[in-house]
Amino acid sequence: MQIEDVIKKIARGTTEIINVEGLKSKLHECSKFKRKLRVKAGFDPTAPDLHLGHVVLLNKLRQLQDLGHQVFFLIGDFTAQIGDPSGRDQLRYKMNADQIAQNAKTYKSQVFKILDHKKTEVVFNSSWLGRLTAQQIIELSAYSTVAQMLARADFKQRFEQKKEISILEFIYPLLQGYDSVHLKADIELGGADQKFNLLMGRQLQEAFQMPPQVIIMTPLLEGTDGVHKMSKSLGNYIGINESPKEIFGKMMSINDDLMYRYFELLTDVDLSEVKTFHPKEAKMKLAQALVARFHSERDAQKARDEFNKIFTQRDEPSEIMAYSFDLMDSKKQLVDILLETKLVASRNEARRLINQKAISHEGVQIEDEHWKIRAGILKIGKRRFLKLIPAE
Repeated sequence: MQIEDVIKKIARGTTEIINVEGLKSKLHECSKFKRKLRVKAGFDPTAPDLHLGHVVLLNKLRQLQDLGHQVFFLIGDFTAQIGDPSGRDQLRYKMNADQIAQNAKTYKSQVFKILDHKKTEVVFNSSWLGRLTAQQIIELSAYSTVAQMLARADFKQRFEQKKEISILEFIYPLLQGYDSVHLKADIELGGADQKFNLLMGRQLQEAFQMPPQVIIMTPLLEGTDGVHKMSKSLGNYIGINESPKEIFGKMMSINDDLMYRYFELLTDVDLSEVKTFHPKEAKMKLAQALVARFHSERDAQKARDEFNKIFTQRDEPSEIMAYSFDLMDSKKQLVDILLETKLVASRNEARRLINQKAISHEGVQIEDEHWKIRAGILKIGKRRFLKLIPAE
């Protein structure tokens, strides 16, 4: 494959590459000297499960593996104790070592559903950051300034709003940058919200007399609500470890525009071909492909068959009552919504229907009254429907 074609392939589904000429140079070099590029991506284990938002970046790592390069899947067990300040408008909750260790363990068990085990080296940054002396950390801090830190958007906003910024948070991008120095990274991948941290890697590599890494940034994937970044805390996520039925049902709940975006960022399918399908059939194919990837072809077909069985019995009316809900309102419960919309006469009736598995969301039965509210169509009993819409 010509280098121009490789660049085009890598560029699909990215927001920015810094810099393309540097990437071409590195690809020429590895071709000439028969060496593999060292590709790094860091994941702080702040939650126990990987979801489709992580898959966008993991897909790009797998793509680089398939092109013959070596991937370092970096688990930031040390940096997670500080917490990445990117996009934060307040101090981050500090995690303890036991939580981090448990989450890191689940990451290792899930990541090889996507990455090639033979071309992946799983590394923990505590193995080198934990050995830095106080003097070395002080010396590291000399490579950045307070003015530079306060220039980044999230810190600038918090400073102007007189919200706290700890010195510890200034240390985070320096440590992430030092990861690139230690691993001698040729390329680092990260989300679009990581630009400052990724650039710090280039800055520190140059300070240590090393060739600066190329940065490849991927977009932040919207969750099933189609509005906010996919996040477990918002309940708008699809976890790669969820059951085939859950993955399929959640995929079928997304809107058509989001479905095409998922095709672009989560698959390598030709988008012009996708647009020749009816949106419902395209969504079915996407849901089936993702279930097959994270489980098996057999599970995917079974999930599709079960969804079709439920879906064809729904007999939805042409007009459905709509209910707008606030994604950030964690206190709002399903029972409350059913009462507000007068779809049930009492809390007891709502709970009875849930216990009888008579309430479903996009064809997936709801089994708990504390079910996380999300966008889509609820079916209550046989003839009652409610469309849940996230407030903008």
